[in-house]
This record gives sequence, C-alpha cells and structure tokens, in this order.
Amino acid sequence: MSDWQNQLGNLVYSTKTGKIDKKEVPAEILGEAYSDGFLRIERQTKGRKGKGVSIISGLSLPPEEFKKLAQTVKKKCGKGGAVKDGTIEIQGDDREQIKAVLESLGYKCKLAGG
Repeated sequence: MSDWQNQLGNLVYSTKTGKIDKKEVPAEILGEAYSDGFLRIERQTKGRKGKGVSIISGLSLPPEEFKKLAQTVKKKCGKGGAVKDGTIEIQGDDREQIKAVLESLGYKCKLAGG
C-alpha cells in the first residue's frame, strides 16, 4: 500500500480509495509571509536564458488584492510581469524602482540576494 502526498501534505492518491480530490488552499496563505514583515525583492535569471526578472515575495494577501498590487506595480514601473506561486515577477532588473513604488504604497521592503 502506498500513499502519495503533494507539497502541502494533502493526500493525493491512495491504493485503498483511488484518486482523491485536491483541497483548496486558503486565500490567506497565498504568499509566504516572513516573520519580520518586510517584502523581499530579488533578481533572478535562472531558467530564463540570461534575462533577469525581479521577484517580490513575502506577501500575504487575498488573491484579488494580490493581483491588483501586481498590476499597480507593473503600471508604475512601466514593465510587464506575472503573478506566479505566491510571488510577483516584474521583467527587468530595476529593484530600486520597484522598492520605491512599494514603499510609496506603504510596504516595508528589503533588497535580497545581491
């Protein structure tokens, strides 16, 4: 008998009962919040053929507000981007500009990762 679990620890498949439906992740757990209350802005090129993106993590917002914040940051920076896996990805490496926009919206930010 083998049981499989996904990353959240929910049972995905069991030989006793077969396929089991996924449970919805609560909206409050959308982003991974850090204990110090700061948003992290890091640059990443991994898996993007050398093109850099700035990743904003540490948000804990409902999905609607999360997408609105991403849209606001993208508009104010004049850049494209996406919302993926509880983070906001902004094209390019203008972390200082993103930090200024987020601070003007009332968030505390830190530049992460060199």
